[in-house]
Amino acid sequence: MRQIQTAPQSAGLIIILAALVAFGPLSIDMYLPSLTMITDDLGADIREIKQTITFFLVGFSVGMFFYGPLSDRFGRRKLLFTGMIVYIVATIGCIFAASGTELFIARLAQALGGASASVLARAIVRDLYSVQDSARILSWMHTITMIATLIAPILGSYLADFFGWRSIFIFLLIFAGLTALVSLINIKETLPEEARIESLPQALTSYFEILKNRRAIGYIGCMGMAFAGMFVYITASPFVYIEHFGVTSQHYALLFGLNIFSIMAMTIFNARQVRTLDPQKMIAFGATTVLGSSLFMLVVHLMIDIPLSLVVLGLFFFVGMTGLLSANCIAKLMGLFPKKQAGAAAGLAVSVQFGLGGLLSFIVSQSKSASPAAMIYLIACAGLLSFLAMMMTKEPATSN
Repeated sequence: MRQIQTAPQSAGLIIILAALVAFGPLSIDMYLPSLTMITDDLGADIREIKQTITFFLVGFSVGMFFYGPLSDRFGRRKLLFTGMIVYIVATIGCIFAASGTELFIARLAQALGGASASVLARAIVRDLYSVQDSARILSWMHTITMIATLIAPILGSYLADFFGWRSIFIFLLIFAGLTALVSLINIKETLPEEARIESLPQALTSYFEILKNRRAIGYIGCMGMAFAGMFVYITASPFVYIEHFGVTSQHYALLFGLNIFSIMAMTIFNARQVRTLDPQKMIAFGATTVLGSSLFMLVVHLMIDIPLSLVVLGLFFFVGMTGLLSANCIAKLMGLFPKKQAGAAAGLAVSVQFGLGGLLSFIVSQSKSASPAAMIYLIACAGLLSFLAMMMTKEPATSN
């Protein structure tokens, strides 16, 4: 097939790819404010409805794990639209769900479909751009996604209050349909047949090649552990801020928005810096900042009863680095391998990222105390492991 004809600076393409990456955050964050309403309307157990979030993340992670290498064998476009069709059909299932079990099944299918958009948008970037340009484009995509993440809970809350919780899925259906249509028109196949992996078994075994590469493991671990630390914050902060520090829900929303702003600010900063700097230097900067901010919170916590202001300060710098690390680590990771393995590399990285996030989120959720201790300890561990993983990514010294 003919490769997509688009200028590397195409803002329209970046927006389309960002919309594809936003499938996951929108599908999760818009849904959160309506959990109680859904539970009451369907007469379901609250735990059953909460599990729809957990299994959405599981389905999303599993889907990405398979879409990546499959796209290296069969091409990006075909699998992208197959997944989007699954997402659209599953979203219709969510709209008409009459029980918690039906919603559970529809959400799992929605995740399996939506995973194609998230991972293949990243693989398409690698097909079209150099490693350095990929880091810049992924940064701009991440910024747009963060804007969607910031708006999603607010929009979901208003839709649920005025039109009922099913209107959230009607919105997601319209969003998916329009994104699919625009993508169908503007995105051609970016991995021509002659550049693909020759067989399906060979595509699936790409993971073993990736995992044998020390630097690849480092990039995946660096971005994954920083992302996991952010998930610890997302899971624990409502209880720490509201119950322990006594802030109002409105104040908490502002503090949460402050961290979204920090991610956006750092990804915009990164997009500008990688025009002239090697993304590896930005990875070192990000991992060092993640380590420093997490250890800062840990040391202060061990010395005194840490005040809210210092928790907010430490988290501002820690969470702010997650977008920067994600964009640069994925770009450098995909650059280690031929373009025909870019799907497997992106799929493995993002799948592990969500898996680690879910694991640390589950661990911190087991704490029965609203004290910031568990959150700080886990974020410090994540920061340290992210930094150590970054050390694995350094190129070996060459002897003269």
